[in-house]
Amino acid sequence: MAKQLIECVPNFSEGQRPEVIEAIVAPFRKKKGCAVLDFRADPDHNRLVVSLVGEPEPIQEALLEAAETAISHIDLNHHQGGHPRIGAVDVIPFVPLRNITMEACVELAHSFGSRYYEETDVPVFFYEEAATIPGRRQLENIRKGQYEGLKKEIKNPERHPDVGEPKLHSTAGATAIGARKFLIAFNVNLETDDIDVAKEVARAVRGSSGGLGHVKCIGLPLKDRGLVQVSINIVDYEKNALYRVLELVRMEAKRWGVSVAETEIYGMVPAAALLDSISYYMQTAGFYPDQVIELRLLEMLGDDT
Repeated sequence: MAKQLIECVPNFSEGQRPEVIEAIVAPFRKKKGCAVLDFRADPDHNRLVVSLVGEPEPIQEALLEAAETAISHIDLNHHQGGHPRIGAVDVIPFVPLRNITMEACVELAHSFGSRYYEETDVPVFFYEEAATIPGRRQLENIRKGQYEGLKKEIKNPERHPDVGEPKLHSTAGATAIGARKFLIAFNVNLETDDIDVAKEVARAVRGSSGGLGHVKCIGLPLKDRGLVQVSINIVDYEKNALYRVLELVRMEAKRWGVSVAETEIYGMVPAAALLDSISYYMQTAGFYPDQVIELRLLEMLGDDT
C-alpha cells in the first residue's frame, strides 16, 4: 500500500520560555515516521507553531505526547500574548499531502479529536473541512472572545464543544482540530507603532470585512520592535496570491502615511506560491515551475511510495 503523508501544523500558546518550547517539540523530533520541517516561537504572539510531515499514526502519537507536555506547563489563566487563543494547544490542523484525500483527513480529525479528549480531558471543537456545525468552519468563530470569553459562554448550547463536556479544562482551555488545505502564514510588519493603523489595514484586506477572499488577518503590536504587524493567513493561495495580498496591504498602509518595513513567512510555504509572486515582481512572461531545476529533479526522482 502506498505510504500516506500528511502535514500537521499544531499551534501552542507558548513563545517565551525556551525550555518549555524545547520540551513541546521534543516528541516530534524523536518519533519515527514524523519529521519536523520547521518550528518558530514568537514572544510577542506568545505562540509556537510547529510544521510536521509524516504518516498519520506516528504524527498522532507525537501530538498526544507534545500536548501532555504543553498542558502541564501552560496555564491560560496567566497567559498573555498578541495572538488569539482558546487553549494551551490551540489548533491542530491535518492537511493532505500524498496518497490521502481531504475526506480521509476529516475522518482523521474526528477520530483523533475523540481520542485527544479521552487522554487529555481538553474539549475539542472541529473546524474548516472537519466542522460538523456550519458556523464553525471559520476558526475565528470558534475563537470569538478567546479563552476568557469561551470560559463564560461554553455552557450556552450554541458554544458547546463537539467533543467533551461543556466546560473548559481548568488551565489548558480547549483545542480546535480540523482538516484544511495548505495555509500560508504571512506577516507584514509596518513602520509605525500605531496599532490602529494595523487594525484598519487588516480590516480592509481580510475577506470577512469586504477585502480579499480566502484571506484572514488581524492587526497586532510588536512592542519590542516599535512596529505593528498585519498578521495574515492565506487559506487558498491559488485564489489570492502572496503578491496580491502584499500590494493591497502596502496600498492601504500608504493611506495612513505608513510604509512596509518587512514581510515574514511563518512556517512552510509551497514553492508554487513563491514562484507566482517572483514571476509577478520580475514581470516574467511564460514562466512555469518545471523551469526550476530542483523542482524538476524532484519530479524526476519521485515515486509512488
